[in-house]
Amino acid sequence: MKKQLAIFALVGVLLSTSLFAQDSTQAASTDSTQATAVAAAPETATAEVAVEEEEASFHQVLKDNFIAGGVEYMWPILICMILGLAVAIERIITLNLATTNTKKLLESIEGALGKGGVDAALQITKNTRGPVASIFTQGLMRYHEGIDMVEKSIVSYGGVEMGRLEKGLIWISLFIALGPMLGFFGTVIGMVQAFSDIEAAGDISPNIVAGGMKVALITTVGGLVVGMVLQILYNYLVSKIDSISNNMEDASISLVDILVKHKLLNK
Repeated sequence: MKKQLAIFALVGVLLSTSLFAQDSTQAASTDSTQATAVAAAPETATAEVAVEEEEASFHQVLKDNFIAGGVEYMWPILICMILGLAVAIERIITLNLATTNTKKLLESIEGALGKGGVDAALQITKNTRGPVASIFTQGLMRYHEGIDMVEKSIVSYGGVEMGRLEKGLIWISLFIALGPMLGFFGTVIGMVQAFSDIEAAGDISPNIVAGGMKVALITTVGGLVVGMVLQILYNYLVSKIDSISNNMEDASISLVDILVKHKLLNK
């Protein structure tokens, strides 16, 4: 988990750095190309500049707003986004790998019990990935202790598996709250600076007020974007965990019924 988080964070920082470097290189290249083109053919150069500006507008606007919002305030927001996405992606991959076709697994276990007994069923559960198979393994290992012990084992180990499934969600919740808070913090600092500029100018100029407000609110926009994106991923993860939990409970009941059916447990 820590290695994956570090890799995602490093990749995110490198991508953001390369993005800004690429934009700067493209801007310099565009300036030199535009100068040459204008000297050769003014009308053609004007058309090409308009097309290039339209194509690069998103990255350029993103970069300009990032700088306008204050790099010292926007970087923490970007780091929250990168770390939050890293944890969320890691959890999405883990939960998708933990998803098991319980119906097929139960059919395989029932067939193995009829042919090779509990040992054959244990081989199937041990070779199957996911929390459902792990719970089945614990239950099958204690079948000789009676139905009460099997049910207690399933419930106890189910709690352990739920803890593993929910691992990392607390960090996503932290970044969901921290992103907007950092944005509001930057906004407050920007407002203080705007009022300081007004005081230094000795006059409430619309340009000073509008410029200060724009810079101050950019950090809020950035923080809200972080919160909204991570909130969507968080809700997806919660729904995925609920689905796996329901499958675990239903499959556990079905396993006990199968063991009773094959007279391995006595009610």
